[in-house]
Amino acid sequence: MSQALDIEHCDLDIKSNSSSHHTDLCGEQRLIVRRGQPFKIILHLKPGSKGSKPGETSFTFIVETGPSPRIESHTKVHFGLRDSTVDTEWSASASNDPSGNTVNVSINSSPNAPIGLYSLTLDQGGQKTSLGQFTLLFNAWCSSDAVYMRSEMKRQEYVLAQSGQIYRGTSQRIKGKPWNFGQFEPGILDICLKLLDENPKFVSDTDKDCFARRNPIYVTRVLSAMINSNNDSGVLVGNWGEVTDGVHPGTWIGSGDILHQWAESGPVHYGQCWVFAGVACTVSRALGIPCRVVTNFGSAHDTDANLVIENLYDEDGKRLSNGDSIWNFHVWVDSWMTRPDLESKFDGWQTSDPTPQETSEGVFCCGPSSLNAIREGELTKKYDAPFIFAEVNADVVDLVRLTNGEMVQFSGSTKSVGRFISTKAVGSDERHDITHQYKYPEGSKEERKVYEKAQHHNKLKQRGEEPGLHLKIKLAKNMIVGSDFEVYTVLTNNCLEAKIFNFMFFAEAGGYNGRQGENCGYTSDKVEVPAGEEKRLSLKLKYERYGSVISPDRLIQLSAITIDKQMIHYHKAEKTIVLDEPKMEVKLVGEATVNQLMTAELTMSNPLPEPLQHCSFTVEGAGLTDGKPITARIGTVGTLQEAKASVEFSPTRAGSSVLLVNFDSDKLKNINSSVSVVVKE
Repeated sequence: MSQALDIEHCDLDIKSNSSSHHTDLCGEQRLIVRRGQPFKIILHLKPGSKGSKPGETSFTFIVETGPSPRIESHTKVHFGLRDSTVDTEWSASASNDPSGNTVNVSINSSPNAPIGLYSLTLDQGGQKTSLGQFTLLFNAWCSSDAVYMRSEMKRQEYVLAQSGQIYRGTSQRIKGKPWNFGQFEPGILDICLKLLDENPKFVSDTDKDCFARRNPIYVTRVLSAMINSNNDSGVLVGNWGEVTDGVHPGTWIGSGDILHQWAESGPVHYGQCWVFAGVACTVSRALGIPCRVVTNFGSAHDTDANLVIENLYDEDGKRLSNGDSIWNFHVWVDSWMTRPDLESKFDGWQTSDPTPQETSEGVFCCGPSSLNAIREGELTKKYDAPFIFAEVNADVVDLVRLTNGEMVQFSGSTKSVGRFISTKAVGSDERHDITHQYKYPEGSKEERKVYEKAQHHNKLKQRGEEPGLHLKIKLAKNMIVGSDFEVYTVLTNNCLEAKIFNFMFFAEAGGYNGRQGENCGYTSDKVEVPAGEEKRLSLKLKYERYGSVISPDRLIQLSAITIDKQMIHYHKAEKTIVLDEPKMEVKLVGEATVNQLMTAELTMSNPLPEPLQHCSFTVEGAGLTDGKPITARIGTVGTLQEAKASVEFSPTRAGSSVLLVNFDSDKLKNINSSVSVVVKE
């Protein structure tokens, strides 16, 4: 081309590019593309301008990202026209439209380029023309990208799905909580990019941080730190106690409202592990990193890094605090990527945890750590492999501290930690058990070999439980919150002689994170159990006792202990129960059509023998509620009365979606439901 093109305007061809780059759910207001894949722009020439001939032009494209773009940091790149684009680097090719009025340009970004907001400029021998801006994301569809996934079904699930299930409860009673990730809802991507710009690493060294955004390992570690607010102005403040201000963690049903609140006014009050993980999944998927939410039942918090959870008691069976704990469940995220910093066998799913538990390199963050490293006990592989290994593999020992200071181990378990590790199945709302991806089967030779390789040996005097004695806890069938019910323990003596024990049965209204709560039931007895017989000890749990102390998780921890002080024999049985919640009915009225009002009729019975105050229903759904939750406040609901509300909403996008519903009140929280919605044009 002997002379510069006289460009009237540049058409970024957003609709076509969005479709081919799987970003069409973001809307058509801006160009959003994925790296390592060509996108097209159309240069419209002014009337009378001469078109270009491929191969004769000398013009150059310039792409820049970050506040101080530099060629050395790959945040500023110059590239000219070629006969065709190249998959491995920034490149461009062009062709004339037969009319001569337009030039069609194909631009391929590098599969290793930093993600973020870019400017695009055309330089024609020093004459520069701004062509516009585009946002570049990671690309799970590009085989050269570090986040590449082969399976289209998995890409649909782990990058594009805007709703899902987060599993909670106990290993005996697993329940899915619907969650609206909403990563393509209006404004979310800008907030995710703002989150990267607010991280302390960006503030301290902008150039280094922007360059590092080419690496999903780095970005995932930054997100792990920035989703919590412990060392920075991150998204969520954690609270596992009484909530007297802010929003109770159990009230959230999606990430969008949290992210918008953070962008407008800073750290949001409050989150717990499933909220931290839900937001981390939203941000990861928005940036193009395949991500899944994972729940570990019986999750160990090993504070002293010895791979053993020690439950400490005094001689009378009273629990003593020592820092270690086992959460009924704990939720984190897995992100998919290669690990060039390790060996290729550590590629694939990487665990990271935004819930602030322990510091890593001085910051409250955790991971990413390779699942394969966790499974094989490779605890020298970064990041934070020992802590995550303990969460799913720690052994449990029960210890009595005698009055002379001696520590006696009376029981333990190698199987109670890391159970039913769960995530939503690909393409359905079923629970997918992924325990085998984290660990070998409990008790197998491989599992013990891995544990022994990882373990720092812990030497304790052991006297164990006397063989032939068995202690079990039995539950009632219907344990709905608000009711009175009975539980009992059974002590069986299979020994050849009678045994005399102090028999104690405790009930505590604790939290899911293993913290000891207030007592809500206790009974004890001194019993003689003849050889070959059994004794039962029942405990009546009354709402008037547990109702005022139970947490919104509706968990009650049962502990039965028998003590023979003469022989220094102790037995223990534990069980965590989750009280049943009332069922919520969701009925859709009207046809689901884009931009047409429809109604959700919501009904739930109050099961408590007292009124509920400050009652409300909240609904939310990607493409249904315009990116914001809709709340209907209904005030007081009387004893055993029905809570009812009608909520109107207008779908904004055709296709399949999920409407999530949450009921909230002063005494009942964490009541959730959902319904599928198919919206027509």
